[in-house]
Amino acid sequence: MTDKYLAYGTLIRDGKFLFIRRRPGSFLGGHWELPGGTVEPGEPPSETVVREFAEETGLTVRVTGEHGTHSWDDVAGRPMRIHATVYALSEADPAEVVIDPEEHDAFAWYTREEAAELDLADHFREALEG
Repeated sequence: MTDKYLAYGTLIRDGKFLFIRRRPGSFLGGHWELPGGTVEPGEPPSETVVREFAEETGLTVRVTGEHGTHSWDDVAGRPMRIHATVYALSEADPAEVVIDPEEHDAFAWYTREEAAELDLADHFREALEG
């Protein structure tokens, strides 16, 4: 069994968390998630989340804390164990969100209560509780 490492981040503006929606036809298409992605070989997860956040949203962020690490078996049934770390983030200069249409088709800011109604993976849901 192989291991895959992911890093995601929570960014809050005006009491709302930023979410992005996977575009239809992609893996888990139509589902909302926190911005983030795959940790590259030799890359610290805390750097991954900053890089992925910029790629997926156009925003420049910095890590201010860690919500925790969660692990699970691959949802597609591959012999793989997924390990995701979710970080708390901040931004020095709030800017407009610009999503990558190759990966996502929408973004939205949700309160904790609004996000609880979304179909979220457990590691995203747990990050919102902390």
